[in-house]
Amino acid sequence: MATTAAQRVLDKANAAYEICEYDYVEKGGTRASSTALGVDEHCVIKTLVFEDDKKKPLIVLMHGDKQVSAKSMARILGVKKVSPCAPKVAQKHSGYMVGGTSPFGTKKALPVYMQESIAELDEIYINAGRRGMLAKMSPQVVVEILSPTLVDAES
Repeated sequence: MATTAAQRVLDKANAAYEICEYDYVEKGGTRASSTALGVDEHCVIKTLVFEDDKKKPLIVLMHGDKQVSAKSMARILGVKKVSPCAPKVAQKHSGYMVGGTSPFGTKKALPVYMQESIAELDEIYINAGRRGMLAKMSPQVVVEILSPTLVDAES
């Protein structure tokens, strides 16, 4: 299987990570991946592409078992509205298919916002750039490589 853009970014940064593959389930989300891998869904991190009222894209990283409050994100960003991108728009911004979106190696450099409680976990599982493939790592890797803005955007 070809190396993804996310893996290339992680390898270039000499990041410590382990690839975990599973059978992708259409619309199964983090529940399907956490069940397949036998891990807590709270530790499986969603990479969500949102855009503000000026259509500026951004990434929000959230626990698999939690939802992002668009109102909180809008308040944090100081804009009127923030909403999830349609799958085709998200793919255009990130370069990844929905269900395989990674915050690493996006087509365009996008600002990354991470739910602050993710940083407190011992390890996380985050998409590695392809459906059915997560990278197990310390949340510190995300902080070191992406320098995300830590936020409280849980609804």
